[in-house]
Amino acid sequence: MTSPAPRRNRVCKRGVVQRTERVTPHMIRVVLTSDDFVDNDFSDHYVKLLFCKDGVEYPEPLDLGVVRETFPAEHWPTMRTYTVRSWDAESKELAIDFVHHGDEGVAGPWAASAQPGDVLWFNGPGGAYTPDSAADWHLLVGDESALPAISSAVERLPAGAQATVLIEVEDETEQQKLGDVDVTWFHRAGSDAARGDGLVAAVEALDFPAGTPDVFVHGEAGFVFRIRKNLFQDRGLARDRVSLSGYWRLGKNEDGWQAEKAETNRKARETATS
Repeated sequence: MTSPAPRRNRVCKRGVVQRTERVTPHMIRVVLTSDDFVDNDFSDHYVKLLFCKDGVEYPEPLDLGVVRETFPAEHWPTMRTYTVRSWDAESKELAIDFVHHGDEGVAGPWAASAQPGDVLWFNGPGGAYTPDSAADWHLLVGDESALPAISSAVERLPAGAQATVLIEVEDETEQQKLGDVDVTWFHRAGSDAARGDGLVAAVEALDFPAGTPDVFVHGEAGFVFRIRKNLFQDRGLARDRVSLSGYWRLGKNEDGWQAEKAETNRKARETATS
């Protein structure tokens, strides 16, 4: 008789809330301490946060393999992906910024009610981008969801680096100070434009400097894909000079967006091999 395959260890990492800070009216920073976090040195490093369901007792340390084998699916923790705003190896403090719009969603309401001592389990970090110090100029584009990664990238730019930073937020109260670079802010409030239209138009109209670029475009998938077309098809930039990521899709939660991306990738693979 064949023995069953050994269960994959899925033990998660543990963070403990130390404090919270309202950075802007709709941005909450949660600072956790963690003995488990290991920095990968990417400026867009992200973690998979696990939000446990109320009233369900989970094994500690939290092991997703055990949970998925022994708990009904409706009791599995909800997973959400968030970029790390900062990590201090000496104090072991991990800061994560959450966009909060009232009772909408899972992560925002959790951040708004987080108290010192609360435990948050996570996996990661992942990541793939850090500003290229050898590049002649930098372009950083995104919305609120990309602000932590853009802020971290700006902090790593070489002194005197030539950088164009374009960010869309709800209104001027959501703007943040980002290092020593000039930022062009786009506001949705009071505008009839669709989400991301200002960012797309600004990139399309931008007179790209000479030399080797380093481009970062992250945020809502709709505008990211539109800018992708301009960068690759219209301008002919090399793929390895651009970091692109649709963090989320308007009208979908993360579960729906991840399922859509997986299906799109599957069809692309089938097309490539047919």
